[in-house]
Amino acid sequence: MTRSETLLILISQAHANGFEFRRWFQANIHPEWPGAEQAVALLTGEGRFYALIFSHDFARSFWKKGAQMNFVVPAATYSRMNGKGEVVTINRKPFTRRTIKADVWKYHLRQMAICEDPMRYLKRFLPTHEDAQMSQNGKAANLSPVEKIRG
Repeated sequence: MTRSETLLILISQAHANGFEFRRWFQANIHPEWPGAEQAVALLTGEGRFYALIFSHDFARSFWKKGAQMNFVVPAATYSRMNGKGEVVTINRKPFTRRTIKADVWKYHLRQMAICEDPMRYLKRFLPTHEDAQMSQNGKAANLSPVEKIRG
């Protein structure tokens, strides 16, 4: 999947939660709206997609307040001191976490900022193929990400 395709899907998910990509683009990037595909191409071509994915408006919509969202926390290995003063290695398995906090978007922005690849971090929150098939209950489920953005 290309960066443009990923960005379109991310924008589509945020749009479903109330994010107005056109308004954001005109306010932050360029006052003239070139269309959804061209706007995404401009953002990815010039490396300006970081302005979008770290935008508070985008983050608030992507991680919608009060919405339950499932995501996988990756495996981790770290060392710590136990009660006896010995250094022990902890191996955590990957697990599924559900978020419903009102300001969870702030947490995820911080995590994304320290992550090596912010786009990969965001991909963890995209619906899986099974989720998409379960939610296909109308025309909106069959629209492409660009058609959803156009509204």
